[in-house]
Amino acid sequence: MRTDRMRRLVVIAFLSAISLIAAGCAGESTARGDRTSSLDTGIVNATTETTTPVSGGTLTYSGYSTVTTLDPAKAQIAGASGGTELAAIYDTLMRYDPVAKEFEPKLAQSLTANTDNTVWTLTLRDNVQFSDGQELDAQAVRSSIDRYVANKAPQSSLWAAKIRSMETPDASTVTFNLAEPWTGIRSMLATGPGMIVAPSAQGEQFVPVGAGAFTVEKFAPNEELILGARADYYGGKPNVDKLRMISIVGGQPTAESLKSGSIDSAYIRNLVPAMDLVSNGYPGYVDLLSLGSVANVNTAPGRPGSDVRVRQAMALAIDPAVLDTRVNDGKGFPGQEIFQETSRWRNDVPTIGTDPTKARELLEQAKADGYDGKISYLAMQDPTAQATALGVQAMLNSVGFETSIDYVNAPTDLVKKMYADHDYDIGAASVGVSEADPYERLYTTLKTGGRNNATGYSDATTDELLDKLGVSVTDEEKRSALADISARLYETSPLLIWGANPALNVWAKNVHGVSLSLDGMMFFDQAWKS
Repeated sequence: MRTDRMRRLVVIAFLSAISLIAAGCAGESTARGDRTSSLDTGIVNATTETTTPVSGGTLTYSGYSTVTTLDPAKAQIAGASGGTELAAIYDTLMRYDPVAKEFEPKLAQSLTANTDNTVWTLTLRDNVQFSDGQELDAQAVRSSIDRYVANKAPQSSLWAAKIRSMETPDASTVTFNLAEPWTGIRSMLATGPGMIVAPSAQGEQFVPVGAGAFTVEKFAPNEELILGARADYYGGKPNVDKLRMISIVGGQPTAESLKSGSIDSAYIRNLVPAMDLVSNGYPGYVDLLSLGSVANVNTAPGRPGSDVRVRQAMALAIDPAVLDTRVNDGKGFPGQEIFQETSRWRNDVPTIGTDPTKARELLEQAKADGYDGKISYLAMQDPTAQATALGVQAMLNSVGFETSIDYVNAPTDLVKKMYADHDYDIGAASVGVSEADPYERLYTTLKTGGRNNATGYSDATTDELLDKLGVSVTDEEKRSALADISARLYETSPLLIWGANPALNVWAKNVHGVSLSLDGMMFFDQAWKS
């Protein structure tokens, strides 16, 4: 049972990342990104709201992946994996404004910290009710978060490590006592732990009851979610009567559906259709995901990647610029650096670079100690992933590796082999580090024993640096810690870094009032169609 549960959580967490490798991000021989794409982080094709919102109608949204559960404790809350859909039902205590680059209250009235960021006080709004009529009070918040942690939800291990206790001194106040200074609680309360489920939802059979702007009218898992507007929503009845949430397979079909009017909004993680929509004037928000295109290297004993020389040889051999040219006609975001020039966390730490001669030398050293030079690359069986795989194979073979390609037909097969069974040598993946809070994704991916650590990477120095990042408060402190982490990862190479990837929140030209949040999530409580 434990294995089944862990596999389910891993599939939820990483299914949205698998096709990111299709963007084929890359870097030049200096291994620092050479920008050729026209996309940049920020609002695109902004419109000026000059008319009064119109009430009525249905807004259809196509997510990146289908919704399989309405329980926040069983979902990886992000824009690519049901976060927008669940936010419509539950709302979140906090919201991240990616334009202003700051957190603000949503369901909450305020969130404040003491001087050393070890005690955070959440104050709730007055007269906020769940859709069943119960009041959203401090005890409901505490009960929901306790349930989230008890169910070992995707973000629960980090929450449990950081939060020593919760107190509810009165009906409108929750006090979080931390084990150490931490600012990441804001992002937590803007995602999974911040989606408060009603007490009535928490029986033996889960019922999706939240305090969001919409309620569930129909849910067909993997097919369709229909939500109806709440007249008693604390922010006022939404302008649209209904939300229809679906998922169209593929970025290009999704873009065509938006153009034809079949859908009104979407979340897209494919370079070409994203560029097409932006160039055609569709409004939205572009986010460039750090570590968006990588290969995981299995460092487990007995695997080729257990030898750091082999990992370094692969990193030195693969020129991401070649991959970008091969897959994206050179229009991607190539680079071996973790944080590219568009990131607020960028630094000048030298990457490992590309050097075929040095790669051959390291590989020969490993072979002299008994390594046979064979390596297997795990990839999806689709044209774009195949182009990437063949490019990787050619560059590895050119320095002396004997590379085979292990193709799988479905994303679930790739996820199972990589994240559940760890039955691979190297394989296409994505980390997708958030600009708002890089710590959480890096922690779960790189920390020894981390929930999403698919590489088996265990490095005491990296663990110490992650702990340093975790207690960093100011941007300057975080930037310094991230630079140290970058240097260590370039040296130890548990990931082969090929570049950033774009994610596009997009909506039709007649859609207005959409608000954005963390990790690609969207809110439609004030949206309307003209």
